Amino acid sequence: MSKLRAMIMSLALAFPFVLSATEMELVLEVGRENSDLSSASQERIDSTEKKTDRIINEWKVVSKQVEGLKIYNEQKRIQIQAQLELMDKLDDQLTQVVVMQRQIPPLAQRMLEGLEKFVELDLPFHVEERKQRLDLVRSSLSNPKVTASEQVRQILEAYNIEGEYGRKIDAFEAPIIIDGQEIVANVLVIGRIGMFYQTKDERSSGVWDKEVNDWVELDSGYRTAIRDGIRMAKKLAPTDMLMLPIVVKGQS
Repeated sequence: MSKLRAMIMSLALAFPFVLSATEMELVLEVGRENSDLSSASQERIDSTEKKTDRIINEWKVVSKQVEGLKIYNEQKRIQIQAQLELMDKLDDQLTQVVVMQRQIPPLAQRMLEGLEKFVELDLPFHVEERKQRLDLVRSSLSNPKVTASEQVRQILEAYNIEGEYGRKIDAFEAPIIIDGQEIVANVLVIGRIGMFYQTKDERSSGVWDKEVNDWVELDSGYRTAIRDGIRMAKKLAPTDMLMLPIVVKGQS
């Protein structure tokens, strides 16, 4: 505005005959109006630019959010598809589990019967303990409150214990019948190779004969070996080789 006024004053001084005072004032008024319009227009332009910048920034933010949502939705789509496939597999496995559950009871029953037959034909050591274990397994198989997994666990545990008997030597005191008379003797069990007895005074020793299902007395030559075997089983002597008879078809 000051520049315009200065310009007009310069013109007035240079050409005093051109403009009168009234005309000069009109020119100044027009200049002021033009300047005000120019300022208002610039303000509107600045405001419009600010609004445009704000809208562009908001668009950029929204655009990034949309792009992120697209990636997120794609990941979720893949996860949902994987979950659907897993559900199908689980349905198939559940069907197989149901079939297996139906097969477990008869299988466990056959396993128990086989183990009972094995114990019956095996060397007669820890007889009561082994029968009680089998009776416990049999009662669990007939108990509806016992799960199939627990039934299988018990029958496998019984098999494992019977298997352990065949991999160790054991010695214990037990009542046995010799010539129709019951005595308490030391019994030596070497895996499932043989079972031997020796009286407390070590005067009599013998071996269990599966064929005759009875004890057979041995000559005194095996007395020391049986005594050493009993001491080894009780951890009273280091493990060493034993020379003992193996009964086959009733012959020592």
